[in-house]
Amino acid sequence: MNGIPELGGRVAVVTGASRGIGKGIALELGAAGATVYVTGRSATAGRLPGTVHETAAEIDARGGHGIPFICDHRDDDAVARLFTHIHDKHGSLDVLVNNVYNSPAAARWLGKPFWEVPPSAWDETFDVGVRSHYAAAAFAAPLLIESAGLIANISSPGARRYMHNAVYGVAKTALDRLTADMAHDLADTGVTVVSLWPGIVNTELLQMVPADEHGRRLVTLPGEGTFDLDAAESAQFPGRAVLALATDPNRRERTGLAWRVADLAEQYGFTDVDGRVPRND
Repeated sequence: MNGIPELGGRVAVVTGASRGIGKGIALELGAAGATVYVTGRSATAGRLPGTVHETAAEIDARGGHGIPFICDHRDDDAVARLFTHIHDKHGSLDVLVNNVYNSPAAARWLGKPFWEVPPSAWDETFDVGVRSHYAAAAFAAPLLIESAGLIANISSPGARRYMHNAVYGVAKTALDRLTADMAHDLADTGVTVVSLWPGIVNTELLQMVPADEHGRRLVTLPGEGTFDLDAAESAQFPGRAVLALATDPNRRERTGLAWRVADLAEQYGFTDVDGRVPRND
């Protein structure tokens, strides 16, 4: 690279980047020299650690430029203001990562049969996990077309097999369909749209799971099995997948499809922060 950052001069938006997968992705893009807009509602720490300001500061420390932007992604006007600001400040956008998701709310319904999951859970999941991605992409599209940029929608293998509950699976299936149809509409623009499937990620929420008497942090998901969280992937592993795609001149070959992060790691040759290529989905 001759000392030139891979994403120097590039602009990215990562939604829901106060913590978790979004934060990991934002840090990897920042470490590659990007200007990263970090969105989310967390201006101050709550039950879980992490704010948009803290993530932005970590991006700066890694050599990028982090810009915190307080945004409730259920508020279309707030989302529109974000992309209007980027248009006025930068003129285009290179990467949009649609990651925002209400994991603590969704955790209440893990492993529940559909008749025990209230209709309100459907609304919560689709508003933040599908509609918000559509809205951000719709407002961002003119900017991304200017740069032949990348949209990465953070999805899940739950799009193809049972995971967590019926609402979760239907939402992830809808998101992957959205990826395919957005790619169809953007086919002549040079913009790449993909879904990414991380495995089990050791987020701040899962870090709250205590160790057992053998020192293992195990989580049992009803109907799915028991998983060792010490074998989980870091939040930066999906970030390395986004970085690989963002810097791949041939990424258009992947547009419209869903990709496992572990598969991309093997194809592009990157690893997690500990040198592994974890497979735990």
